[in-house]
Amino acid sequence: MPWEYSEKVLQLFREAVQGSGGTHMGELEAPDGFGEHGSIVCGDALRFAFRVKRHPTDPTRDIITEAHYLTFGCTSAIAASEALCCVLEKQAKTPLEALRITNQDLIDYLGGLPDQKIHCSVMGAEALKAAVIDWAKKRGVDLSGYLPTQLERQEEGRLVCKCFSVSEPYLRRKIRELQLHSVEAITNALKAGGGCGACRYAPGGLKDLLDECWGTISESEAVAETPVAPEPLSPYQLGKKVEQIIETVIRPLLQRDGGDIELIDIKGQQVYCRLIGACATCPGSAQTFKLLVEQKLKEEFSEQLQLIAV
Repeated sequence: MPWEYSEKVLQLFREAVQGSGGTHMGELEAPDGFGEHGSIVCGDALRFAFRVKRHPTDPTRDIITEAHYLTFGCTSAIAASEALCCVLEKQAKTPLEALRITNQDLIDYLGGLPDQKIHCSVMGAEALKAAVIDWAKKRGVDLSGYLPTQLERQEEGRLVCKCFSVSEPYLRRKIRELQLHSVEAITNALKAGGGCGACRYAPGGLKDLLDECWGTISESEAVAETPVAPEPLSPYQLGKKVEQIIETVIRPLLQRDGGDIELIDIKGQQVYCRLIGACATCPGSAQTFKLLVEQKLKEEFSEQLQLIAV
C-alpha cells in the first residue's frame, strides 16, 4: 500500500526534486554551521548547512541568512529536509533560536507524517542541532545553557542496533526526549530495530532500554508489538505493483514537465526503466532517476530494489 502523505509533503517533495525557485536542496560552500545525521548505508542521510551574517561583537546575535541540505532518502525524508529550511526561515533568526525547533514542528509544518516515517523529522531536527553545535565551536559560543544535556554522537557507545548503527547513549536520550514508550515507537522515530529485528528483545536491546527508562512493559504488550514478517511478493505480484506505482505516482509527476517513463523489464529485485520525452534529454535526468523514480520505488517496496537505467 502506498504511504498516505499529506498534500504538503508531496508538494515540498516535487518542488525540491524539480529545483523550483525558493527551494533549498543543494550544497552550501563554506557554511558557518554544518551538521549531518543518518547514513547512506542505512537508507536515509541528511547533510544540513547554514550561513550567518556575523555580529561584529556578539556572536550570539549572528543572523542566519541561508540554509541548504542534501538528502539521500525517500519522499518524506526530502520533504522533511525542505520543511526544516522553511521552518527555520519562519521561526528562527539566530542559531540559538534554531535550537528551539523540534521534530514535531517539522511534522506540523508537513501536515503530519505516517508513523513509520517519523524518523525523517527526527533526522532533520538532529542535523540542525549538530549544525548549531558546529557554529558554536567556530564562534566560541557556550551552549551549556541552551543544551543542558550534551548531545552524544550517534556512533559513540555500545551499538544496540547494528543494522542502522544506533548506539545506546543516543537511544537513551531520544527515548526520553521524544517520549517513546514502545519498541514500535522507537523503530518509527529512530529506525532502530527496523532491519533484522534482532535488537528488539535481545538482552540490552530496545525492550530492556525501555524498561530502564519507563519501567517494565508487560509481556503481553511486548508480544503484541512483535512484527509479523510480510509474505514476499511473487515475480508477478512485484511486476504488477511496480506498474501500478509507475502509473499512479511516478508518471504523473514526470508528465507535468513533458517527460515520461517506460518500464522495460523486471528481473528479481532489479527494475529496468528508461526516461523518455523531455526527461530523456534534461540535464537533471540522472537526479530525477535517482531521487524521484528509484527512491519512490524503494519506498514502496524495499531498499534492496535496484533501478537500472536502460
